[in-house]
Amino acid sequence: MSELREQITGAARVLVKVGSSSLTDARGVLDPGKIERLVDALAAVRARGQDVVLVSSGAMASGLGPLGLKRRPRDLASKQAAASVGQSLLVGRYGALFGRHGLTVGQVLLTADDVARQDHYRNALRTFTKLLELGVVPIVNENDTVATHEFRFGDNDRLAALVAHLVGADALVLLSDVDALYTAHPSHPDARPIAVVDDIDDLEVDTEKSGAEIGTGGMETKLQAARIATASGIPVVLGSAEQAAALLAGEPVGTLFLPTGKRRARKLMWLAYASVTKGELVLDAGAVHAVTERKASLLPAGIVEVRGQFAAGDPVRLVSESGSVVARGLVNYDSDELPAMIGRSTHELAENLGAQFDREVVHRDDLIVKARRERRAQP
Repeated sequence: MSELREQITGAARVLVKVGSSSLTDARGVLDPGKIERLVDALAAVRARGQDVVLVSSGAMASGLGPLGLKRRPRDLASKQAAASVGQSLLVGRYGALFGRHGLTVGQVLLTADDVARQDHYRNALRTFTKLLELGVVPIVNENDTVATHEFRFGDNDRLAALVAHLVGADALVLLSDVDALYTAHPSHPDARPIAVVDDIDDLEVDTEKSGAEIGTGGMETKLQAARIATASGIPVVLGSAEQAAALLAGEPVGTLFLPTGKRRARKLMWLAYASVTKGELVLDAGAVHAVTERKASLLPAGIVEVRGQFAAGDPVRLVSESGSVVARGLVNYDSDELPAMIGRSTHELAENLGAQFDREVVHRDDLIVKARRERRAQP
């Protein structure tokens, strides 16, 4: 177990996510003692020479007290107002506590659009890179003051996994109000903690019961975040915020999720988990086999149908004729160009239309294939 934990203590860059319920008291009000203990644990990580990025919930919860609200509001405007008031209080508290350790914090508020659009994604990467170069501890949260129901991360667990990819984290630590992943809900008498998970998709656990009232995520969202991270080579540790110091010191507590895949380029991880696709290309059986098994580029000859409107450079889904999503890729043509190219070879297209058509529809370097278990139709 100690060797496995070295993946955390030996990480050059650690991303830590903490939930609202781990930062507040029973009334839902910000708890200064909990935040102080967390900051002390993170400062110890920095003292070991590791970079730290913190994804922190709690802005909305921090704003409830000052606004005289007794519980989390249901309407969007009230949620945004509470987040607006609470975000400054939360970051101000972090700034003061990290300052005791001689560390400076920087606030980074993201919307789903900031990771869904490739140009925004690159801008966010530049910001994080410079902050970390300057020795700053980035404090990240979703920008709840402008996020809408229709287009948002939904919870900071998924945000944390996406930011872990963005900043090139070597480990992801998910802090919650439970001390590990259990075989059933922790309240069940037969529930047992799970120390190590080799593959999330082989798990048989009960995650139906939702998280704490003050937060938005439950165990299911944490498993989704762990699946995203481990699939691209990032180990994940799940445990309670009270155990933060022990977890970050590599002690055998919580649950360790081992990487199931290799680390991929940021562009491919953005394409797989953060991009919003603009359309679909329907592939014949031969093209599906070439893309998924031979890792080949997609050529016009293998396309049977074009769906949706998109421009060259946009992300699109590649689907089989039965409707299963087999891959995502960055397309090299506009949607109005492709119908005339369907079923034709690149050699033929180059002869008839010009040399600029002698290229792939989706190059293999701009394509990410879905795992077999994920290849099913999407709405």
